[in-house]
Amino acid sequence: MILFSLKSKYRQAIPARFFLWHNPPLPPKQIWFHACSFGETRALKPLVEAVGRENTSVTTTTQTGFSEAASLVKQRRYLPFEPLLWLWVRPQRALVVMEAELWYLLFLVAKRRGAKTLLVNARISDRSYPAYRRFAWFYRRIFAQVDAVFAQSETDRKRLEELGARHVKVCGNIKLAYLPKATRKIAKPEGIVVTAASTHEGEEEGIVEAFLRWRRNHPDARLVVVPRHPERFGKVAAFLERVAKKEGLSYGRWSEEESLNRDITLIDAMGELVNLYAVTDIVVLGGAFVPVGGHNPAEAVPFGCRLVTGPHIFNQKAMFEAVEGAHFCEAGRLQEGLEEAWRGGPLRLRTPVSLEPIVKELRDVV
Repeated sequence: MILFSLKSKYRQAIPARFFLWHNPPLPPKQIWFHACSFGETRALKPLVEAVGRENTSVTTTTQTGFSEAASLVKQRRYLPFEPLLWLWVRPQRALVVMEAELWYLLFLVAKRRGAKTLLVNARISDRSYPAYRRFAWFYRRIFAQVDAVFAQSETDRKRLEELGARHVKVCGNIKLAYLPKATRKIAKPEGIVVTAASTHEGEEEGIVEAFLRWRRNHPDARLVVVPRHPERFGKVAAFLERVAKKEGLSYGRWSEEESLNRDITLIDAMGELVNLYAVTDIVVLGGAFVPVGGHNPAEAVPFGCRLVTGPHIFNQKAMFEAVEGAHFCEAGRLQEGLEEAWRGGPLRLRTPVSLEPIVKELRDVV
């Protein structure tokens, strides 16, 4: 444990969680939110705003979640090791736990000290479902301490009820409650705009090759390439310039001229991806043609884009389950994938998201 505490990501969390170092109890009579990671903590924002920042506090188990909590509330803590909760927890108005943070003592202690207990954004994946069923006896004890559960889908609702969850409602994935909006308008060129978004090492070559083959049947198509990491801008620029010269195509860098009127454009700037989605017809979402784990497809939903990506989406499986209309293919079949996406419909949410049932439960105790 001492060795772990020397690593930057554990230096705060381990002393705080296991020894309560600089980690005093939360003020009483708050709406207490608990999440694990950065993404789960960020997803709490609309709920915090609905009940009021002054009435809320957040605990997390990771340093990234703890850092993100600073943008949401004044009162933030690391969640202590379970046996310490008996000493640490003060009476709260409600405890709201995100997703799979199913800690028995967390719910038990909070409920015994007067809190309404909620589990939100709950889901049980296909992969984890057999393990949950093997220990169903234990999860029934946990759910006996949970007053209401808000599930991501109808499938999740049925699985949660099998494990003993009560008062389960389907609200959709609350991470999709507020999808991004364009921050400025980019002029859309004529023709089909294909945006290769958040690409990684080893992906641009296959994407460009497939696009050029597909373009033979769609000569008005334009390719926009957005590498994930800025340190790769120079390398990708050199590659695209060579390809454009060889193929007799026009090419340009966004940093030199903010225009998409060339056949191939490199976006060598940060923070423009959502603005580009607003003028994109087909998104080729990177991070999945090589085993990176994929990227969030939902950011493209508000703009009516079609989307094709690779098979390696293991870090984003929940997000892909929340949308429909995405097309999947190996890098070697991307030409066919582009055609399937072009003939298909736009990406859309599978289950509408509604926060109102959760907010109502919380307003009843404020």
